[in-house]
Amino acid sequence: MKVLIISDTHGKSSCIQQIHDIVGDVDMLIHLGDVEGDEKLIRDLFKCEIHMVRGNCDYNAELPIYDEFNIGDKRAFITHGHRYSVNSGISYLEELIDLEGYDFVMYGHTHRRDLTCYKDAYIVNPGSLALPRDNRVGTYMLLDFDQHGTPFFAENELSNIDTPEGKKRKSFLEDLWG
Repeated sequence: MKVLIISDTHGKSSCIQQIHDIVGDVDMLIHLGDVEGDEKLIRDLFKCEIHMVRGNCDYNAELPIYDEFNIGDKRAFITHGHRYSVNSGISYLEELIDLEGYDFVMYGHTHRRDLTCYKDAYIVNPGSLALPRDNRVGTYMLLDFDQHGTPFFAENELSNIDTPEGKKRKSFLEDLWG
């Protein structure tokens, strides 16, 4: 199962189009908030199961504050993160794992990538596709599972697909996932 995890696109439609061009078809898309009006574009481009939550900049969006669902047989909780004080750390997200037993807790808001293994679970932030704070280009993650059901994450950067590096990355992803 190929899962695209993005966050903090802030209405930059070109980033969403570009990520679609790079990764192609996915089985699930997770957007961790600050969509800022691109909900329809996302639904039009990606023909898969889609989970989106409202961020602190999604003032009029009819999106939930959080969502709980399964990715295969793994339990996931997604939120933008601003209501969990993620700028000060991930201790509240760790508590969610302790109390609720989630396998994945995913958040955005900080515009910085994070992939933390906590006990037997993962706390995940793909960074920002449009306005990264830890990089000069947008970032995203892909989640997949090996033949034993073990999850693995690919941390990626958004690059111009018209450059040789961008074409090389697109070719690599096509070889990896077909």
